[in-house]
Amino acid sequence: MFGTTDGYQGADRRTVAKAAVGAFGAALLSAGCGVANGSPTKGHPAGAGHGGGLALRLPAPTGPHPIGAASLYLVDRARRDPWEPGIAVREVMVTVFYPARTVRGYPVAPHMTRGAADLFRAVDVRVHRLPSKGVDWAATRTHAHTGAPAQPVRRPVLLYTPGGGDARTLGTGTAEELASRGYVVVALDHPGDAGEVEFPVARAGRGRVRPTVFRGDPRADPQQFRTVIGTRIADIRFVLDRLTALAAGRNPDAAGRALPEGLGRALDLRRVGVYGHSAGGTAAAEAMYEDRRIGAAVNLEGYLDLPAERPGRERELYPVARHGVDRPLLLLGSEHFPTRKELEGSWSAMLAHPGGRTRRHQIDGAAHWVFCDYAALAPQLQDAGLMPAGDRAALVGTIGPDASVPMVRRCVHGFFARHLPAR
Repeated sequence: MFGTTDGYQGADRRTVAKAAVGAFGAALLSAGCGVANGSPTKGHPAGAGHGGGLALRLPAPTGPHPIGAASLYLVDRARRDPWEPGIAVREVMVTVFYPARTVRGYPVAPHMTRGAADLFRAVDVRVHRLPSKGVDWAATRTHAHTGAPAQPVRRPVLLYTPGGGDARTLGTGTAEELASRGYVVVALDHPGDAGEVEFPVARAGRGRVRPTVFRGDPRADPQQFRTVIGTRIADIRFVLDRLTALAAGRNPDAAGRALPEGLGRALDLRRVGVYGHSAGGTAAAEAMYEDRRIGAAVNLEGYLDLPAERPGRERELYPVARHGVDRPLLLLGSEHFPTRKELEGSWSAMLAHPGGRTRRHQIDGAAHWVFCDYAALAPQLQDAGLMPAGDRAALVGTIGPDASVPMVRRCVHGFFARHLPAR
């Protein structure tokens, strides 16, 4: 998650990932964002997984709609992969969460596939100082049902882009909440960037489970960071193109896998939003600036400038911060982000533009990863004696999940409900 090197201390993502692949072949929110109704973290204690390790639980969605889920394998043949020269096309994996007509008889989707969970256990646990033993990462289940038929109602579409080095799975809790409240949410993986991505088919130049290429914090390398954000923006725009094909009745899945009944008819691409965490927040804001199809965006603690080319040099603002934007943008941060002063420059520039379309809020008592599923998972690890209090606080802050999870959900949902209402 770019913005701090703290998450990379003691770990080399690329080196650890290669070894692993070889091994297996805010207490109160400022005005405008209150606490959501319901208590999504109640009644979901961690339990034992099939392998004997702890099975963590995601917070339940609080909206009225049951949720379906479908993964799509999308291939852009007009772009080469920017990270691996042996891959001649750009591949993107997405999960679509949507209000379902019925979920009876459809299986509950796993949080991570088995292959992704194995790589996560080998790589991400070291990056984020999570426990290396005692957890069955593949045992966590979502609240969405694979392949369930979609409701026959056109819904606003929200794209989610995760933090740098993270997979789309870590945004599942918020995506499910939004889907339960009437949105179609499309969570993107950015292969080569994401910590782990499992594909439905093999391809020359990669294995079935692809690890990240990062060896440290890409923001320490201005050119690499530029590639990260540029690739993510291109991925977002490409996915929007493929969703247009889906809405027109075509199947965009490059492996030809069957789609849930009515999924294409559930997309209202006249109402599109995008939200993202950290590097994903940067990409979300800039993608809205570049693409008129996007009507609103949420930046969850992502920089809006490039790192300085040399120490002491002024950082270059992204165009969205340099010129402003004529559509709504929410900047949502945490109290204990380690490099808040560095973030402040680009966010202040964004807020200085006239027109009042940008708003900023902060979650007190929270740290950078409170905006993803770690907000609920890290406290469970601490309660089980598997994670020291200090590591939990560095990851998500001292705020409890009964406060932080509803706050993040209420902020993101409240913003989109105001600007892209799910009628």
